[in-house]
Amino acid sequence: MGKKVIIVDDSRAVIATAELALDEIIGSGLIEFKSYLNPLELLEALQNGTEDFDLLISDVNMPQLNGLELSRQIKADARYANKPIIILTTESSNEMKMTGKEIGVTGWMVKPFNNEKLVKSVKMILGV
Repeated sequence: MGKKVIIVDDSRAVIATAELALDEIIGSGLIEFKSYLNPLELLEALQNGTEDFDLLISDVNMPQLNGLELSRQIKADARYANKPIIILTTESSNEMKMTGKEIGVTGWMVKPFNNEKLVKSVKMILGV
């Protein structure tokens, strides 16, 4: 089984686009892909141990929970403190990027994203 990549975004279109971009490495078995529309559902699943990931890709602006706050809560849990998180968002302010860096996010990608860049980033971070 491949490495588990989870994407959390309140937009089904963004999730579908990311899945399509990663289709080749999903199909080859290098990664397993799972998505969440609601960050609170993901956080609950991680906290109670029914979910895990090797790489998390998260939006920032979501109605239930901001992606940076989600990242902060995940990084505060020792089980996930060293796991990579990529922020995939329309936000590009340096202030927000600095907040992400302080939280410990691994990378920042601005929407609309480049499919090749997403694939390259996932492969590099996971070593696949």
